[in-house]
Amino acid sequence: MQNPEHDFRSRCSIARTLEILGDKWTLLVVRDLMWHGKHTFQALQSSAERVPANLLSQRLKRLMAWGLVQREAYQDRPVRYRYYLTDRGKELESLLLQIMSWGHAQLGGGLYEPAQGKTVGEALEKRKSP
Repeated sequence: MQNPEHDFRSRCSIARTLEILGDKWTLLVVRDLMWHGKHTFQALQSSAERVPANLLSQRLKRLMAWGLVQREAYQDRPVRYRYYLTDRGKELESLLLQIMSWGHAQLGGGLYEPAQGKTVGEALEKRKSP
């Protein structure tokens, strides 16, 4: 699904993907939705990285526009939403695991798949298995 209003600057798939996902905050929002069970604006904003509210709002709108995230109202007054990854958004899991794996190998640090309690190596092997 392509956002019909978006005019990509490049025909390169990497460049196009980076136009959507390649800033400091977007993949951290995806990470929190995918693995950390954070589904409200307040919960997403409370992550260790402390994404500013205006940037979080922009990133969620962009992710929704590209069909990676959907929202569902859980309160009427004031209206508040829960955010969830769509199937398309969940396809980013292997990308996140690869980034985590590279970060661990090149930068060091504790690396794990939070939802499963597994190391990234175990998680990657699990994804490769049929």
